[in-house]
Order: sequence, then C-alpha cells, then structure tokens
Amino acid sequence: MASSLTDWLALELARGLGLGAKLSLLDVAPVEVLRQWALTGDLPGGHHDFAQTLAYPDRRRLDLALSWAEGDNRQILTLDHPGYPQALRQIADPPLLLFVEGSPQLLAGPALAVVGSRRATPAAKERTQQWCRELAAEGWVIVSGLAEGIDGAAHRGALAGGKTVAVTGCGLSRCYPRIHNRLQNEIARQGAVVSTFWPDMRPHKGCFPRRNRVVSGLCYATLVVEAGVKSGSLITARLAAEQGREVFAVPGSVDNPQAQGCHFLIQQGAKLVSAPVDIFEELMPQLPRRSQSGIRPQAPELPLPRLLDSVGYEATPVDVVVARSDLPVDVVLEQLLLLELEGRVTQVPGGYIRLRGG
Repeated sequence: MASSLTDWLALELARGLGLGAKLSLLDVAPVEVLRQWALTGDLPGGHHDFAQTLAYPDRRRLDLALSWAEGDNRQILTLDHPGYPQALRQIADPPLLLFVEGSPQLLAGPALAVVGSRRATPAAKERTQQWCRELAAEGWVIVSGLAEGIDGAAHRGALAGGKTVAVTGCGLSRCYPRIHNRLQNEIARQGAVVSTFWPDMRPHKGCFPRRNRVVSGLCYATLVVEAGVKSGSLITARLAAEQGREVFAVPGSVDNPQAQGCHFLIQQGAKLVSAPVDIFEELMPQLPRRSQSGIRPQAPELPLPRLLDSVGYEATPVDVVVARSDLPVDVVLEQLLLLELEGRVTQVPGGYIRLRGG
C-alpha cells in the first residue's frame, strides 16, 4: 500500500500533463505500471518531462505528503482507494488524491452542498444555519467551502445538528480564511476537512474553482442560499449542473443584489426552494434505500401563527406587527423574541423579517 501511495503521489506531482491527460493514461494502465514504464522509458506518448518527473518525483514534496499523512486523524485517499467517494469518482475529472483530516467515511454521504455569498445578509446566514441544522439532523452531510458568510453558517448549523465536510482552497496545514481556524479544527474533530492540494499549499485565485468542483462533486445536489450574479457560488452551481446534479436556489428580495444570482439560477432552471422540506421531497427518490430510513421530510408546525403571519419577508416595523396581529404591544415583543430564538424571524433595522421556512 505504501508503494502504491507513493506512485499516486508521484503521478500527482508529475509535470507536463494536466489532470485530463493523466486520467486518460490511467485508462491504459494502473498507476504502478505507468510509473514502471516511466522508469524504463516505455511510457507511451513521448512526454519526456512528464515521464522524468513521474519516474523521479521531487523527493522533498513527496516526503512532505507522506509525513503529513502519518499525523493523527489524517489520510490520503487515492482514486483507486475503496474509501474514495463514489459520487466524486463519477464526475468527468475526479481528482487523483484527496487529503482528508477527520472521518473519511462521511465523504460517502448522502451529502448536500450549501454555498453562497461571503458578504451574506444576517437573515441569509441565520436561515442557512437553521436549515443546515435541520438537514444535518435528518442525516444529510452538509458540504461547503469554509469561506466566510454562507459557508461558515452552513458548517456551524450542520455541526449543531449532525455532520459536515469542509473542502478547502489550500493545503490542510493552513487555514483560509484565518478567521475560521477554530471552525476548521472543530470540523476536523467532528466531521472531515478535505483538500486536493499539498498540505503546505497557500491559497490563490486558481485554487477555488478546483475546490468548488469537489464541493459539488461530492454531493447529490447544490443549494445556493444567497449570491450575487458574479459569484463563485454560481460557478459551483454550474459545475453541479455539468456533473448531472440537482441545483436548488433560495429566492430573495428583488432589491437585494446578493439575491440576483439565485434569481438568475432559477431563471436558468434551478429549483426554487423555500424550506428544507422542498429539498427532502425532491431528493428522496434518488437516495439509496438504506439512506431513506434515516431521512424523512418534516414540516414543523408553526407556533404563534397569528403573530408570525403578521411579519413579512421584508422589514416589518413592530407597530405594523401590532396592528396586523391585533395583539398588545408587550405580547408582540415577547412573542417576537421567542420566534427569533427559534429562528423563524430575525431583527433588522426597521423591524423584523420572517425567515423562509419560518
């Protein structure tokens, strides 16, 4: 096994061919044979630089990866490893290696990607956290990219209800953004943190589309909660569609620029969702039978319906809530606080907003 892992690491390090060409070579022969051909000069294609670096990889880089994998709770999954996630193996361009810290079993799903804006509104972050808590409690593994905003809210909500997987845009010896260092450590303990990059790799612009491909590839579907038109979340949604996975989008106010990306996705055919039950009902037929037993759609009863119906999806002043509900002010304030604690409304400048699903 050690020599096989070394061969895979050498293939990942080899220069001169991209991922697609390397995958094509693996259709010809196993990685051990390819490396032997490189050593004997028999590798087909005449790619001299590739053959040389496959036969004689950078020893320092190779040892760095092997040393990292010796740490507690760490593993490198190769494309032929039995633990490599089947959903990711099925995409057109699966990564050769996955560096995993935490529980690699979680990569088998059933998983749902949840992504959105780094500059998400407070209401969107609260909604994300609430939904992901509910989804995780019903057995879904929530997958996201550890970014600020929606990603962070998705991970935190999932940790409160179940399990989550974070896919990073840098090596696992680093944390980006640094503000999520504690969150990354918590996910590694209770879930799994995954990267396709060498452990010491610094984040740069080109890393994030590769990360997004893995986020969507691990999952049955991708949910975009809030995103602008020019957003990395839309790249993730496009990749999910190309991979044959479902795309869901949460609508928002037409006045909110951070909702325009979701509206665009809906116009392009993404499924509009307004509560977690919409996702349950859509994905249930796709789940293996063994997974369905632990996942069931729930439509929780709404407490305080009279007052809740008085709060709109736009900012609603307290005096308007009082007038609509025909309740005393002190009762309205007390019940709004309860609804806020339950995640059904959120306070904003100008009053309260009812959260979708609330």
